[in-house]
Amino acid sequence: MTNTVNIGKGRRAANYLQRYWGLYAMLLLPLAFFFLFRYFPMVNLVLAFKQNTIFSPWDVPWAQNWGILPAMDNFRLAIEQPQFRLAFRNTIVFSLLDLVAGFPAPIILALLLNELKFPKFKRVTQTISYMPHFLSWIIISGMAVRLFSTNVGTINGILSNFGISAIPFLDSERHWVGSIVFLGVWKSIGWNTIIYLAAITNVNPELYESAEMDGASRLRKIWHVTLPGIQPVIVILLILAIGGIMGADFDRFLAMGNPLVERVSNVLPLYIWNWGLRTLQYAQATAVGLMQNTINFALLLSANFIVRRLGDEGLW
Repeated sequence: MTNTVNIGKGRRAANYLQRYWGLYAMLLLPLAFFFLFRYFPMVNLVLAFKQNTIFSPWDVPWAQNWGILPAMDNFRLAIEQPQFRLAFRNTIVFSLLDLVAGFPAPIILALLLNELKFPKFKRVTQTISYMPHFLSWIIISGMAVRLFSTNVGTINGILSNFGISAIPFLDSERHWVGSIVFLGVWKSIGWNTIIYLAAITNVNPELYESAEMDGASRLRKIWHVTLPGIQPVIVILLILAIGGIMGADFDRFLAMGNPLVERVSNVLPLYIWNWGLRTLQYAQATAVGLMQNTINFALLLSANFIVRRLGDEGLW
């Protein structure tokens, strides 16, 4: 009897693989990418605990101790750098600004698009909104110079025609922070909206009909039907956003930065690149990167734990 059951399971598994082998074959390329560029380089994380070298970290001695902590001297050297503390602060500030301004923006846009009664206008608006996602930050930085520059910027040119003094969008630290946060929201809002629109389509239409029969207005239906229906998606994306607070976009700040705003544009990824590659401090830069990702992982676990304690479903 047992052999018959095993043979039946084996045939079903063989039939299943014969039918869907193409889908599994498509996974080979992304799995190879993650293995080669995400997991295999983690072998060299040991460099954070070794003396600085450009060769194999396995062949050099361990770093000095930091008090009672063994081989942690690279972390001490990193933390004692004034530029590290500045980059650490800037990373947290920009991540929080992106979270406050950028996280609710696609939710609001998805709710607005869902309420539109003209399908063609809705499709055109959605297409226009997610097109910036495919632009690199190099292209966006060039567009920003043409739009926001004090001397040749289109916006300041229009303001000057009305007798308004030029606004230093890219030259003043305060204005630069607002500009880069705005551009970040503009670039990602449409792409993230797709996720929420897909979640809205899974909300049971009978709930809207019941709410309408009870006399609920459109705002009431959004608040009591749509938002609760997409709450699991919102919670999951919020957890992932919190887990990436210490991971500012490298290309974003590299492309948009300039010497006039260097004090506020220096974030951890840019600091690791400048310190690790340009000054050849590989061990210390590896230590900073390890700290950055460890903090992100701790934030991810904490956010998921808090969400579970509040009664919602987390990532696991």
